[in-house]
Amino acid sequence: MDTNRRDLLLTGACAASTALFWSATARLSAEQPNPPPETTTIRLAKNPSICIAPQYVLSDLLNAEGFTNVVYVDSDAGVEQTKAIAKGDIDFTLHFSGPLLLEIDRGASITVVAGVHVGCFELFAKEDIRSVADLKGRTVGQQGVGSSPHVFISAMATLVGLDPNKDIEWVTSASVKPIELFAAGKIDAFLGFPPEPQRLRAQHIGHVIVNSALDRPWSQYFCCMLAGNREFVRKNPVATKRVVRAMLRATDLCVSEPALVAQRMVDRGFTPRYDYAIQTLADVPYNRWRDYDPEDTIRFYALRLREAKMLKSNPAKIIADAVDWRFLNEVRRELRS
Repeated sequence: MDTNRRDLLLTGACAASTALFWSATARLSAEQPNPPPETTTIRLAKNPSICIAPQYVLSDLLNAEGFTNVVYVDSDAGVEQTKAIAKGDIDFTLHFSGPLLLEIDRGASITVVAGVHVGCFELFAKEDIRSVADLKGRTVGQQGVGSSPHVFISAMATLVGLDPNKDIEWVTSASVKPIELFAAGKIDAFLGFPPEPQRLRAQHIGHVIVNSALDRPWSQYFCCMLAGNREFVRKNPVATKRVVRAMLRATDLCVSEPALVAQRMVDRGFTPRYDYAIQTLADVPYNRWRDYDPEDTIRFYALRLREAKMLKSNPAKIIADAVDWRFLNEVRRELRS
């Protein structure tokens, strides 16, 4: 096929997908009942991770819910993002439950309101490492203490009887990303989230010893959960419910219209690589939010992190103080009807 014809076909496909998207948002807008949200501004995190794809196609759905000003705030994918939620610099974001629990344990003003998707982490290792137990005495890269990779690997290590504080040699570099150290052969293992696993597989670097989308027990629990600033949730219940509803509808779009979602992520500058985006949408199970209980996830990771001596609070206290499933339960009932 010649280039001009291919470009015309792609343009036509994108136009058709965009029309479909706008038709859906217009219908949603017409369906929304009163009262309107208490605020028309929502601030969301923007970070290098693309597994939070629903968040990156959320703005049109939020517009349909009555939010006229949707702002994306640059952040990291770990500790700083969690702190930004607690401080109120970000209203909502999708984030791995582990770092959320650590900050909640320290008294951070965060409320978890929904589980969104399962499994986006993949643990890559050198060829002679075949399991998590083989990480004993080996070097593992991380962005920093309390970061998502540090928390997740610590939970995995504890589950197989390792002490993550003593048995693993953590490597943190201020100038070189962990993925670059692993690609250069300078560390033994690395936990990545999209688009990092897609890149390593494309370059045939290392091999996967744990895939949280497929391997138990990790595949049985949510990875990323929707969390908000506690004061925002308390003061704005109508807005919070509308954010939850829009996020879950965006998650469904990742399943029903992956090509559209991937293209919009590229067009809006959330990722430069369409191929990595579309592969992420195929790899991550976005279709399980109706089936899983988010409270099970809180309980599971709280127990693992207590075993790793990273968390002081027991699961019951965290559930009592820092979760609110009212909005999720209401939205689930609506979307079933």
